[in-house]
Amino acid sequence: MQPSNTIEACSTVEQPGWLNLRQALWPDCPCDEHLTEMAGFIADPGRYAQFVAYASASLPIGFVEASLRIDYVNGTDTSPVVFLEGIYVAPGFRRQGLAAQLVAAVATWARSRGCSEFASDAPLDNELSHAVHLALGFTETERVVYFRKPLG
Repeated sequence: MQPSNTIEACSTVEQPGWLNLRQALWPDCPCDEHLTEMAGFIADPGRYAQFVAYASASLPIGFVEASLRIDYVNGTDTSPVVFLEGIYVAPGFRRQGLAAQLVAAVATWARSRGCSEFASDAPLDNELSHAVHLALGFTETERVVYFRKPLG
């Protein structure tokens, strides 16, 4: 990451670039759903953290979102646990350490809330996500297949 890059905590839904970066990561999610989720995160800063990285004051290039989980999180031994909900770095800024700096910002936030473990998940077939997690210092703990049965 270049020295001029900065990482800012999101304290408002209007945080410059946050919505656009979310739309880049989750393009199938409707804008109003993004905004509803973002408002929920902002309303509960003790449970949610979100940061946006900027290459300059007007160029958002990445973001991360995390939550504090007190329920059981697969592969962990403690509670609370910080959980990586999403991370995205714009294509032209990847492989420069920005994701690691975003994760470090979340880790600092999590430590201040009593967390000693950082967890995440990824779909079984998303090998790129697996590689990114490993590069960020995560270790694979288990693989799970979820099932459901309608109770109609």
